[in-house]
Parts: sequence; structure tokens; C-alpha cells
Amino acid sequence: MVDVMLHLVDRGLLDGIMSMTVGEISSGMEESSLRNSRPVADPRFHRDFDVDLEGEVLELIDASSDLGRAEKLSNATSDASMELRLLLAKWCSSAQWRCWDARLFLYVEPILDDPVSDSDDFLLPRVWNQFSEALSRSDRSSYSESVVLDWMSRREEMGETMEPSEDPMILPTMESHRTLSESLFNIMESHRRSEMELMVGREFLDAGRWMLGSATFSDTWGPQA
Repeated sequence: MVDVMLHLVDRGLLDGIMSMTVGEISSGMEESSLRNSRPVADPRFHRDFDVDLEGEVLELIDASSDLGRAEKLSNATSDASMELRLLLAKWCSSAQWRCWDARLFLYVEPILDDPVSDSDDFLLPRVWNQFSEALSRSDRSSYSESVVLDWMSRREEMGETMEPSEDPMILPTMESHRTLSESLFNIMESHRRSEMELMVGREFLDAGRWMLGSATFSDTWGPQA
């Protein structure tokens, strides 16, 4: 199983950084002069550390011959430029949420009118728009409780026990579902109440296939854009 990841991204800040040349971005990361530009982190969520992203950006630039130092990143279309954009989008993120893709079906599908047929559906803007709209008609406690009850019902339908004495993982798993669903509600609520754009992707996914707002990176910044 792989993790699906959600980020809240300051698109204006991202576009501003991408208007810089690759050399300027490299210098800014090397000198740590871009740190003050990062959005204020939401303390309820994890996000990538400054030093980790700075190191990844510098390593990518140094390793890629396709990234000309004098070239503005907004004009670049190479695979390396897409990877760099993804790292910079994470830099412009105020919050990150992640969970196994198999678990995400439990959190998203029951509240939607249409089924989620495949994990690739989690890369579609319409799925998250519908999910956000559905959540707006609920509250965190009710939503989290519905997730737990649905999970319990699914276990019972498969003939699995719900007795902690028979399965010591029942209570920890239940608490994990409760915690993750509450934090998912929180990040989607933050998205609705802010001007941040939702970025969605998963581990090992090509940078160009990550979704930012209503389009993928490739659709926004690829050769055809």
C-alpha cells in the first residue's frame, strides 16, 4: 500500500517562486533566504521541514543537466522541472495529510453519491470537490463517527470479529480511523475557508500527474500548456 498525500498550497507564492530563475531558486535554498516566504504552518498537521526540502531542491538542481541556471522555472518543461515544481509546491504548503490509499476508500467513498472505483480516482478534482461539498454539510464528530460505524459494519459483513478480546488490534485500529478521519475533516475545512489550493498525489507518482487545484502539473506546465 502507498500513501495518498494532500497539501494546502499557496498558489500565489508558488507562482512567484517559479518566476525566478533556477539559479535564483538554488541560491535562495542554499542561503536559506526563502525560509521567511513559507506560509505559516498549521500546527495541527505535519509538513516537510525547511532543511529537508532545501536539500532535495539543491540535490535535484545539481543532478539535472536539463535545468539551466539562467532559465525561468515557469518556462521549463523537462521532467526535472516538474519534479522541482512539486518540491516547491511542498515548500509553499501550510499543511500535509497522508494515509494509505486502501484506508482512504473508507473515509471518502461512503459520503459520496458515486462509488470510488479505483485509487486513481483520488487524483481527480471532481472527487475532492464532491467530498468537500459533502463534508460541508456535516461536522467533524458526526463525520468521524460515521467512518467508524461504516468500518465496523464492513468488518461484520465479512464475518470479522469486533471483540477486543479476540483481536487486540480492534481498539487501536478504531482509534486510528477516528483520528485520521477527524484530521481529514480538518484539512478539508481549512481548504474551504482559505484561499489555499488543494494538491493531491501519492508516493512514487510522477510529478506531472500530481493535481494542484483543478489540473495536473503536466496540464498546467507541460509542453502543450
